[in-house]
Amino acid sequence: MSDSQQPGLRLVRERRTVALFKPEPPPRELLLAAVDAARWAPNHHLTEPWRFFLLGAASVDAMVEIAGELTLAKRGAGAAKKRRQLMEAVPHWMAVTCRRTEDAFREREDYAACCCAIQNFMLCLWEGGVACKWSTGAVTRDERFYELLGVGREDEMVVGLFSIGYPRIIPEQKRRPVGEILTELA
Repeated sequence: MSDSQQPGLRLVRERRTVALFKPEPPPRELLLAAVDAARWAPNHHLTEPWRFFLLGAASVDAMVEIAGELTLAKRGAGAAKKRRQLMEAVPHWMAVTCRRTEDAFREREDYAACCCAIQNFMLCLWEGGVACKWSTGAVTRDERFYELLGVGREDEMVVGLFSIGYPRIIPEQKRRPVGEILTELA
């Protein structure tokens, strides 16, 4: 069966992680449609453990400040300045959290469900011509970022921070052949 005969395959194969964006922001309606698509991800026991946070101007400023401080402490002033400039150039930012639970197995299932939701989110954006980059950098683990989102670490964990926009450059990518990753058992 060709790619064109397999619904969704083209979209899955063509989606890319993009780090550099054009300055114009994608429409809010597309972001909301992507969140709507995300909520249809499979999730065991229908826990719907995800929450999406669309960061506004003040939230982005605060996040950029946190990231700048973390970069300054680790790599110096030049790197911190560059980090701030790159982050400020991103048209939209979204954070995704996962509800925590005392049941370790369920928490793992919920985290996996959040990852499925994020894939739906990214594919919906890509179909609309919009790309994103999923980050789990230091800012996502900083207590100040949790405070910025208004969540407690005991209640939720940050699954990722997403920079979103129209791609300036779409990178090429290759994957290993199916025969290298598939084991068929009798």
